[in-house]
Amino acid sequence: MKTVRIFFFVLLALAGACTCNRPAPDNPVTPDPVPDPAKVAKVYTTTASGTKLMAESEITLGKPEDAVFYKVERSGERFQAVDGFGLAITQASCYNLLLMPDSDRTAFLTEMFSRKEGLGSSLVRVCIGGSDFSMDEFTWCDRKGIENFDVHPLDEEYLFPILDQIFQINPDVKIIASPWSCPKWMKMTENGGAPYDSWTGGRLNPVYYQDYATYFVKWIQEMERRGYPIYAVTLQNEPLHRGNSMSLYMPWEDQRDFIKQAVGPAFQEAGLKTKILVYDHNYDVTDYTVKLFSDAEVSQYVAGSAWHNYLGSVSALDRIYSAFPDKDIYFTEASIGTWNYNYASCLVNDFRDIFLGTLSRGGKGVTLWNLMLDDERKPYRPGGCSTCFGAVTLSSKDHKTMVRNSHYYNVAQCSKVLLPGAVRLGTSGYKAEGLTYQWYSNPDGSQALLLLNEGPADALVNFVTDKSSVSCKVPAKAIQSVLWTD
Repeated sequence: MKTVRIFFFVLLALAGACTCNRPAPDNPVTPDPVPDPAKVAKVYTTTASGTKLMAESEITLGKPEDAVFYKVERSGERFQAVDGFGLAITQASCYNLLLMPDSDRTAFLTEMFSRKEGLGSSLVRVCIGGSDFSMDEFTWCDRKGIENFDVHPLDEEYLFPILDQIFQINPDVKIIASPWSCPKWMKMTENGGAPYDSWTGGRLNPVYYQDYATYFVKWIQEMERRGYPIYAVTLQNEPLHRGNSMSLYMPWEDQRDFIKQAVGPAFQEAGLKTKILVYDHNYDVTDYTVKLFSDAEVSQYVAGSAWHNYLGSVSALDRIYSAFPDKDIYFTEASIGTWNYNYASCLVNDFRDIFLGTLSRGGKGVTLWNLMLDDERKPYRPGGCSTCFGAVTLSSKDHKTMVRNSHYYNVAQCSKVLLPGAVRLGTSGYKAEGLTYQWYSNPDGSQALLLLNEGPADALVNFVTDKSSVSCKVPAKAIQSVLWTD
C-alpha cells in the first residue's frame, strides 16, 4: 500500500512539472480582470458590417498582473501632441444645415462638437472665399484694389451663422483655412504678364504679392474679430490642380517667393499667431514641400505642411517626417463619392491610411471634406465635384432625415477619446497581422487607444500600465476606441 501511495505522488509531481513547462496555447483566453466597479474603460466600436456604429460599452479594469497573454505596454517614448479631427464647414454644408429645423440642427451640431454631450470634434476646415462647394464663385475683394476688401454677403448668410453655433457649443475648436483662388484681378496667365480673367486656373501675378498678403491678414483679423480664431492657413488649396471650378496654379517657386517677399513678413508685422502650412495637395509630389522646407528664409515663417490623398500613398509622409521632424503635418482633405464609396472598405481603409497612417508619421490633425451634403450631392458649383458625398447625407425632402457615412464614423472614433493636446506614446509588446493600435495620453491624465482590426476574427489584447490592465476585444473588421483613467 505504501508503494502505491509513493507511485501516486510521483505521478502527481510529474504531471505538475509537465503543466508548468507546457508552452502557452496558440489561442489563449485572456483572463477576466479583477472586478473594480469604480474603474472602467469606456469603449466605442464601429464595425465594417454596420452592426455596431459607435456602440458604447465598458471594460472593468484589472490589475497589471492579470495581463498574461497578448500584452502591450508603454515604451516611454513620447511623440507629437494632436490638435484634433473634423470636417470642412463649406458653404454647401452650411446651406444644408440651415435648411434643418432649428432644434434638429442644434442637436446635430451638439452631437458633433460638444465635448460632454457629443463627439468633441475640435478641428474644422473653412474656405477663404468660395470653392467648388459654395453658393457662387467669390473672394472678399472682387473689385480691383485691396482697399475694396470687405466681408462677402454669402459668408454672412451661410458660414457665420453655423460658425456662431459651433463656437457656442465648443469655443476651443481650431480652424484651418484655405483659399481656392485669389481675386481674379490678381491673376495672370501661366506664362506671365497678361491678365487672366477666370476663376479656373491662372497664376498669382507677383505685382500683387503684397496686396494678396494684406488680403490674408485682413481676412484673419476680420474672422477673429467675429470670434473665429484662425489656427492655421494654407496659401492655396491644391496648388497644382488647374481645373477646379475655382483654382489657382501655384508652383513651389511661386509659393516660395510669396512667403519670402510678402505673406511671411506680413504675418509677422501684424503679430498674427496663425500658422502657415505649405502645399495642401496630394501625396504624389513631395519635392514641393521638401524644397520649401529646405529654404531657410521660407522655413522661418512656415509651421508645417498639409496633405490630400487623391493621388499617391500616405507612406510619402515618411520622407517629410524623417527629414523635417520639427515641422507639423496635417491631413486636410479626402472625399468619398460615387467613384469609390463602399461603406465597409472606406471605413477601414481610410481609418488605417488617413487617420492612423498620418498620426503614426507625426500628424497633428485630420480634416475631411464636406460635413454635410444632401441626397443629390448638392449644392455644388458647375465644374466642381458633382459626385462627392458628405460625411453626413441630409434628405432633400424633409431636411431632417440623416445618413451618417463612413467619414462621420472615422472622425467620431478619434474625436471621442482624444482630447486636444493628446500625446502619442510609444508601445512595446504584442503585435499581430491585421491589428493596428496607437496609445495616447490626454492632458487631463486619461489614457486613450485607437485600434483597428482588419482580420477575420476577433482580436484580444491587453494594454497594461503600472496600475491597471485594459483587456480589449476588437471585433473582426472593426474600429475601436478606448478611454480610461488608471
